This record gives sequence, structure tokens and C-alpha cells, in this order.
Amino acid sequence: MEASSAYLMFLGVSCLLLSWALLLITAWKEDYAWGMFSLLLPPVGYGYALFRFAEAKETLLLASVGWLLVILGL
Repeated sequence: MEASSAYLMFLGVSCLLLSWALLLITAWKEDYAWGMFSLLLPPVGYGYALFRFAEAKETLLLASVGWLLVILGL
């Protein structure tokens, strides 16, 4: 793995972890049950974020950037 590829992968995974943490905060502010679902089942949390786009648009944008960086790092 080249250094640039590893760096892009690292940045992408970091963005994804940060977006998940922001998603947990957003979901727990809304409802305890959504916070628990987001903690235990992250794909369900991102589905929640799609339905609550106004509250979680920064989270989804950060997750999109993270996935883009991961794909570029492959």
C-alpha cells in the first residue's frame, strides 16, 4: 500500500468515525431509542439521518466525504 493511499484511507475512516459520533449525539438529542439503535446498529442510524435530514445534514455530508476518501484510497 502506498503512503498516499494509506493516508486517504486513514482520513476516510476518521471522517466516518467522526460522523458516527455526531450521529449518535444527534440521535440521542432526538430520542433515547434512536440513540440506542444508532449505537448498536449504525446502518439504522444512518437511515434515521436520511429521514431527519434537516437535523443531520452535516453528519451525512461528513460520512459522504469519508466514503469518498476511502474509495479514492483503494
